[in-house]
Amino acid sequence: MSFKTRMASLESYDKGTIEVNDDLRHYAFSNIFEVCSKSKPYERVMVVSNLEYAAEAVRAEGASPWYTAPHDEFAIVLDGEIEFTFFQLTDAEKPAHKAGAGRLKAAPAGKRMGRVIARRGHEVLLPKGAAYQLKAAKPSVTLIQTSAGPESVEKWSEICVQK
Repeated sequence: MSFKTRMASLESYDKGTIEVNDDLRHYAFSNIFEVCSKSKPYERVMVVSNLEYAAEAVRAEGASPWYTAPHDEFAIVLDGEIEFTFFQLTDAEKPAHKAGAGRLKAAPAGKRMGRVIARRGHEVLLPKGAAYQLKAAKPSVTLIQTSAGPESVEKWSEICVQK
């Protein structure tokens, strides 16, 4: 038997299946590209949950709101090109929530820290103490490693393979 690995994209993916000798209800399996194809821009859909930790599939398209988290987060770009812009938070902007990403009410007032332009396979640190915004000229996909928080959306019954 021979196998071929092919990297999917938002425009070209196979739904996929899961084969286990067990009851599928014991497992969560979804296709990140399918999740993002059905998501609104910057809807942070949880595709992994382990204790308080989460991975969120995000469809990047246009400009996102400004986000911040009380801990480091990491983003891996899986499709397209995404610009990440960073500003230092002022004391008044520091997050009140304990985990996960939260939206700022307005553009950050702190000092500009810089930007990263990332493409497929690039990983970007979203540091504690910073506000960040994502921008994508065309629909793109990123996976954000974080903790479940105010922006996390759970759609398990909609996104997981059921049979």
